[in-house]
Amino acid sequence: MVSSDYERRIAARFATFDQDGNGYIDRQDFSGAAKALLSEFGVAARSDKGQALYGGAEAFWQGMAGIADRDGDQRITREEFVTGAVKRLRDNPERFAEIARPFLHAVLAVADADGDGSVTVPDTSRVLAVFGVPEGAAGAVAAALDADGDGEVGEEEVVPAFARYFTVPE
Repeated sequence: MVSSDYERRIAARFATFDQDGNGYIDRQDFSGAAKALLSEFGVAARSDKGQALYGGAEAFWQGMAGIADRDGDQRITREEFVTGAVKRLRDNPERFAEIARPFLHAVLAVADADGDGSVTVPDTSRVLAVFGVPEGAAGAVAAALDADGDGEVGEEEVVPAFARYFTVPE
């Protein structure tokens, strides 16, 4: 049985995806997030990194819609998100991670200034802020993602953390 406390915590995470605050998640939320990230890091939308980010955003949207858009209207309501997250992802966060991976990979590439496959903690904080994490919390979360303390955050740290955040109540 899924607790209502768990459902409340997952529902609170809905706002992370509802970038424009209109009460539902749709393709525009994903493309809007991509556009904001490209702007933050000064990367052109028509560049390889920009195109990869938009492609990753579209793939992530398609995966989320496949899991949660129960009525097929190309919008995910808060209720659909909670139901999708709770019933389809709670017991399989790896599935959510795989849906998000192409987008997260592209996000890291955009923020990776030196092309070494990882992003500095301060740049990770910038990414999180673009996606709506409050500035003070973004820094703390970015630092926590740097599990080995080397000042860099990579895909192997980000993808599982992202999946846990959206599928585990703690």
